[in-house]
Amino acid sequence: QVQLVESGGGLVQAGGSLRLSCAASGRSFRINNMGWYRQAPGKQRELVAHITSGTNTDYADSVKGRFTISRDNAKNTVYLQMNSLKPEDTAVYYCNADISFLGTIRDYWGQGTQVTVSS
Repeated sequence: QVQLVESGGGLVQAGGSLRLSCAASGRSFRINNMGWYRQAPGKQRELVAHITSGTNTDYADSVKGRFTISRDNAKNTVYLQMNSLKPEDTAVYYCNADISFLGTIRDYWGQGTQVTVSS
């Protein structure tokens, strides 16, 4: 049993910052790649940032230079530091992780956390 628990969402004014956290809990698992996705009403879920087990990163063009993804393997946690937030960043943010559990690698998803950026 593996669960991803997200925190850190909320309401912030444009130009402000938030840091999202996503912690994996359980036993006998190993985390490979992790990422953050977001979905706004009426839009497709999109990749925001991705980080490999080797800490290589990718970012959506819309967030480059503003968002930073990082991970703390000792805490089984991935973070998304979001700076210079814009109203268009408003969405539900989901963390995703490829996790090896009982010999199988599969995707796990967090429950989502709402980020709202006011103009």
